[in-house]
Amino acid sequence: MKYSLILLAMITSHIAIGQNADFIIRNGKIMDGTGNHWQLKDVAIVNNKIAAIGHLNNWKANREVDAKGLIVAPGFIDVHAHIEGGEARNPLATNFIYDGVTTVVTGNCGGSSDNMKSYFNYIDSLGVSINVAALIGHNNIRKQVMGSANRHATEQELQKMELIAAKAMQEGAVGMSTGLIYIPGTYAPTEEVVRLAKVISSHGGVYASHIRNEEDNVAEAVKEAIAIGREAKIPVEISHFKVNGQNNWGRSNETLGLVIDARKEGIDVTIDQYPYTASSTNLGILLPDWVLADGQDSILKRLKNPAIRAKVKAHSLDMIKRRNLTHFDYAYVANFKEDTSYNGKNLREINQLKGYKDEAIFEAETIVQMIEKGGAQMVYHGMGDQDVKNIMAYPFNMAASDAGIAVVGKNRPHPRAYGTNARVLGKYVREEKVMSLEEAIRRMTSLPANKFNLKERGLIQEGFIADLVVFDENEVVDMATFENPHQFSKGFKYVFVNGTMTLDKGAHNGARKGMAIRNKN
Repeated sequence: MKYSLILLAMITSHIAIGQNADFIIRNGKIMDGTGNHWQLKDVAIVNNKIAAIGHLNNWKANREVDAKGLIVAPGFIDVHAHIEGGEARNPLATNFIYDGVTTVVTGNCGGSSDNMKSYFNYIDSLGVSINVAALIGHNNIRKQVMGSANRHATEQELQKMELIAAKAMQEGAVGMSTGLIYIPGTYAPTEEVVRLAKVISSHGGVYASHIRNEEDNVAEAVKEAIAIGREAKIPVEISHFKVNGQNNWGRSNETLGLVIDARKEGIDVTIDQYPYTASSTNLGILLPDWVLADGQDSILKRLKNPAIRAKVKAHSLDMIKRRNLTHFDYAYVANFKEDTSYNGKNLREINQLKGYKDEAIFEAETIVQMIEKGGAQMVYHGMGDQDVKNIMAYPFNMAASDAGIAVVGKNRPHPRAYGTNARVLGKYVREEKVMSLEEAIRRMTSLPANKFNLKERGLIQEGFIADLVVFDENEVVDMATFENPHQFSKGFKYVFVNGTMTLDKGAHNGARKGMAIRNKN
């Protein structure tokens, strides 16, 4: 009898507590992240968790949100970000919050913090508006052991790299990324990557790759990523999946076919994509990788050699020839620190501003001169819209911005920094019907959460973390353009990060309740 009374008291207490929430989102069309159709229900938030879902007529809250006619979804997870260095400049992470993003995975393309423990502690002490998970970058691992040397690692060096990779995983990294087009990752053979991927796999991590080539040799590069997954027995994420270069338009069926076949084989391969026909990376990709080895002093010394300089320019000219182009006017400057007046202009325009002849050979010289001044961040218009849509239709593809935390008005970034998710939902779901809204939300939420082992996120489910976004499916639209990228997306009404309202009636309220998400495998 005494036990029954105690149990009854506990149940009564639980009910009493459960009927009081910090927030209740009422009357929303809940798309829970599974891909299922919406259900008209309420969501109660207590502390940082989803406490109840249903018709919560008996519940009360400190604040209620009327979501009638609006979609309520899990907060979007951007699996391919580059926020390192931007956290302190704009801890509000406004470009992500206004695009419905509550969590990012950073450390992509082989570039990350050297020390995961310090990085995660920094994120938590700084206080940012978004959650941050991170990969350890292969380039950072290699640099710590070999610098930017253009050679294969010795066995002793490989063992040192394995120790660094294991330590990063123990400190909370969710996996390892490669940038096999960048220095020094491009100098690493497949066997080196496999060795490190096996370490990552043993700690439950993911292998995310900016593959070795996204243009003429893209099929071989996709095959390499799959082979690494096969040999290391590790889940593979192929970053910003694309076929680049006008001469390669139409090859997405070929590259997607490789992914489809790999999944049939039992290899866990998924992809991510930004919904644009232009990429963004550094100016150095227009030069041969051998000239970029061993640091800026070595680069400058090589480029002073007339024979080497001629070879470098010939390499660049060959690139546009293969693209069936006659100028570098597809390549726009996003940020050139030496002279910001170049920002927003293409290389052909800059060449003319310098007073050179309107010929590609002089544009190649302009490229070399900019490299000598430290290089630049670029935007390259080189993809076909049909390939973008074809890749987007693939069900194991996630939306990802490939962007950092933007500072409004600074530089001329790719518009994907502001509008990735809104563009998918507005242009490719509502207007072009490439996929359903339910499917798009699944790919922005539960698919990335499962891939990167982000526990208790990615679904609207009782007991899960209350990362939520409320938006108007008929209004959501990306506003950022290449000409004017610093424009926030429209249509997002409320965003909750770890149970804290961060976007309130379409305006960031200054909340900074994001946290570092550490891998606990």
